[in-house]
Amino acid sequence: MHPTTRSLDHPITRSLPHHAEIASYYRALFRHYGPQNWWPARSRFEVIVGAYLTQNTNWSNVEKAISNLRGARLLTVNAMRQAKLAKLEMLVRPSGYFRQNARKLKTFIAFLDQQYSGSLTRMFSQPTEKLRAELLALNGVGPETADSILLYAGNHPVFVVDAYTRRVLQRHGIIGGKTGYEEIRSLVEHVMSSAPAASLQVQKPGLDPRHNPSPMSRAQRSELAQHYNELHALIVRVGNHYCRKTAKCNGCPLQKFLS
Repeated sequence: MHPTTRSLDHPITRSLPHHAEIASYYRALFRHYGPQNWWPARSRFEVIVGAYLTQNTNWSNVEKAISNLRGARLLTVNAMRQAKLAKLEMLVRPSGYFRQNARKLKTFIAFLDQQYSGSLTRMFSQPTEKLRAELLALNGVGPETADSILLYAGNHPVFVVDAYTRRVLQRHGIIGGKTGYEEIRSLVEHVMSSAPAASLQVQKPGLDPRHNPSPMSRAQRSELAQHYNELHALIVRVGNHYCRKTAKCNGCPLQKFLS
């Protein structure tokens, strides 16, 4: 359990539906869409780069920047370490905020070199809370970016909260409008980690992935990390299609859960 996890006596936690109902949200989405093959990347470092670049932009723009970096053979720690900042800025330009993003990537590599001798394996072998605190201390890394790196690149069992997560849970009455990131993360992690394993299984998952399988989407991870992986990707999927700023509830796989 994370230090920020609330007890069952916390007022927000008491408002949560029973474990089985929360698990039903997950099962309904998984039954509708199936595995989403997220994160679409060839390596851990590519996931990290994508987590940085996806801030304040959409994934299609990130894909263009990633394609530029791959074409320039800069999607390795060593290659990006040696790349000139100006060149890096040019390549990540499609993602927006290209000067800031290029500097942030260089800052991450400097951190990796100083703390872990340039080794992602050594970095990701650290305890989750220790590494999370270190990532959050880096310039340009907020909770969503840190948790994306931990979950999708490092296979640490943390849940990633984004705007879609907040919107879906608020519209279903699970959280309030002022519930903070850490409270949402802790609540979802408490419910998912406490749910019986059988309640998270789907016999006939859907066949509508967002991406084709990639080396990182097929990476070996713990069962709980895989559930967090899928749940976040599925919430993004339903958010893109239905739970927009103006809700389009008809046909949504979660519509039946609205009170």
